[in-house]
Amino acid sequence: MASKKCVKLPGSERKPMPGASKSGTLDPSELMHVTVVLRPRSGGKKQPSLEQLIAKGERLTREEYEARYGADPADIAQVAAFASQQGLAVAQVNPAARSVVLTGRCADFASAFQVSLERYEYRGQAFRHRTGPVNIPADLSGIVMAVHGLDNRPQAQTHFRLAQANPRATSVSYTPLQIASAYKFPSGNGAGQTIGIIELGGGYTQSDLQTYFQGLKLAVPKVLAVSVDGAQNQPTGDPNGPDTEVALDIEVAGAVAPNATIVVYFAPNSDAGFLDAINQAAMDNVNKPSVISISWGGPESTWTAQSLQSYNNALQASASLGVTVCVAAGDNGSTDGVSDGKDHVDFPASSPYSLACGGTSLKISGSSISSEVVWNDGTSGGATGGGISETFPLPSYQSKANVPPSASTKFKGRGVPDVAGDADPATGYTVQSDGSSFAVGGTSAVAPLWAGLLALVNQGASKPVGYINPSLYQSVATTSGTFRDITSGNNGDYKAGTGWDACTGWGSPVGTAVATGLSGQSIAPPPPPPPPPPTKKKKKKRRG
Repeated sequence: MASKKCVKLPGSERKPMPGASKSGTLDPSELMHVTVVLRPRSGGKKQPSLEQLIAKGERLTREEYEARYGADPADIAQVAAFASQQGLAVAQVNPAARSVVLTGRCADFASAFQVSLERYEYRGQAFRHRTGPVNIPADLSGIVMAVHGLDNRPQAQTHFRLAQANPRATSVSYTPLQIASAYKFPSGNGAGQTIGIIELGGGYTQSDLQTYFQGLKLAVPKVLAVSVDGAQNQPTGDPNGPDTEVALDIEVAGAVAPNATIVVYFAPNSDAGFLDAINQAAMDNVNKPSVISISWGGPESTWTAQSLQSYNNALQASASLGVTVCVAAGDNGSTDGVSDGKDHVDFPASSPYSLACGGTSLKISGSSISSEVVWNDGTSGGATGGGISETFPLPSYQSKANVPPSASTKFKGRGVPDVAGDADPATGYTVQSDGSSFAVGGTSAVAPLWAGLLALVNQGASKPVGYINPSLYQSVATTSGTFRDITSGNNGDYKAGTGWDACTGWGSPVGTAVATGLSGQSIAPPPPPPPPPPTKKKKKKRRG
């Protein structure tokens, strides 16, 4: 590597991880996997950009996308030759995602990309850590767009909240069926649809799913686990950990659309793992999900510029394929948990190609909604994420939504969220995880709730509704009666108001009206669900 001229890879600079500390040394022989992202094919002057194609409402098959916008075989070969020169090997190639996964020793990666890799620890978890830029050979400049995975610090966090962690006298929990009924979800069961779910840790057990769905008097949905970058369905046994995220996502989506196939993509919680999971789900030509649910994320400020771009490109590719990606907007209010005195939004919810899902506090009387306000329990209890992106400019579809400039910098950016649903742990969802039944909230619940709703919409439509943001803003949400406009409450620096706002977007859905607006077909609501059996309290020691 030293004999070749090298250049800094734009946007690859990594900052130190707050709260992490150096811990010992890395083994130079440690085996690593690193994802290299390549440029798309040029396609000549006649080929429109992906952005132009999406703006026209055109869709591609996965095969068409790979042929027109995937990686050039010559570029893949050039990266493979570079890897071989550095003692690295090609472990996997995904031409559609324009990614090449390299494998090799830690010392060889450090030399190949001229980075210093160190062992760090955060909350008992050890990982590789780097700061500064990644360097690449000058002849790969313009070919290699990003390098992910040299640093494998935990990149994202779950967006669920346990009701027990912040008990309130008025706490109540609902089944997803009760919430779907209150929101007037359309009839249907999701048959013929596939919902993809991204998970970055934890797992589920068949016994938990069986107990849960039998309690709802539903058949257990077909759930498939797909391994990404070696991660597996691996329950930890701790309901305070990621197992509850996995259970919440599967059980909410599965209850709403019980005949849909649910495919769970398990990936490492790292910059590379998360990206590879999104790409694998979007480009999955076997399971072909039409809706993807993501309940993980982190403040925009914690991502590198190359990561923000790589993930946004993956979400843009999903949009071009007609795949809707529902993403939780975060649980830490307008600051998104960052303690710098400024407002932040959560990513990947802030991508203009995500359907960002915010949270409300919902009270149901019988099968009707008695009240609904912005979810905000204060600093310790959590609040819906929402605000203005500091990375992505205001998309054209939000031009008439009265999105304010950022309260911190006055930047005119993408407004978050787009839609909302029940997220307050005190009015949360009953779930089953690690052998126990308990109540959970957070915007983590809203992403699979919307994914289930869209599976029902897709079942009744002539084709999947796909990337709905433009139609949502330009016609659906502006039609009277499609959303419950949430006008009371705040998430910190942003207040709810008439129309779109940076707390709950357009509000919570009137499901049948949303379905009609998106599909053009009138869809009747199902009958109200039967009341659930009483929850049995189980004595179980819970770790803090």
